[in-house]
Amino acid sequence: MKNNIYSSGHKFLAQQLKKARGMSGLDQREVAELLDKTQSYVSKIEAGQRRIDVIQLQEFAKIYKKKIDFFIK
Repeated sequence: MKNNIYSSGHKFLAQQLKKARGMSGLDQREVAELLDKTQSYVSKIEAGQRRIDVIQLQEFAKIYKKKIDFFIK
């Protein structure tokens, strides 16, 4: 397994997070507020510039009302 932040799996996760946010009707600022983070935190995750762990993914999934497998290839 490549240890590359830009792997296809990571790119898919970032795309799915952005897609789920759009489906939820929220903007990055609103998501950031719900997570108690900054807007740039959400932006960097969606751009694939920042990795997230499974606990953070669960928080996004809860906000977007999606199952974890929506985000995983």
